[in-house]
Amino acid sequence: MSVKVGNIVQGKVTAVRKYGAFVTLEGGEEGFIHISKVSKGYVKNIDDYLKVGQEITAKVLGTTKDGKWELSIKDAGGNQGEEQATSQDFERKLARFMRDSSQKLSAYRRRLDKKRGVKKR
Repeated sequence: MSVKVGNIVQGKVTAVRKYGAFVTLEGGEEGFIHISKVSKGYVKNIDDYLKVGQEITAKVLGTTKDGKWELSIKDAGGNQGEEQATSQDFERKLARFMRDSSQKLSAYRRRLDKKRGVKKR
């Protein structure tokens, strides 16, 4: 299959940098995804969305100055990177909630014991 502008292509992430990711397409050609083309939302850390070895689906936008195919995951209609980032974000928020809840419960129990006059053993 020859790669053309507008095509949806499959590829594998070969390197991730803070500004984008390099991809090897099915035909062996090289592609690049700029950080702004990874997700429809703001991407602060590309490592939350893409990992080396990850299979991606992207739309071909054109070519870069150095001859690589310019790719966009967000324009391909998928949200594969977003699912992973959302999952990691959820896990972080859940862990923070559990920690904060535990601390608040401990503080509440201490205040309640103090009001009741209960002494620690």
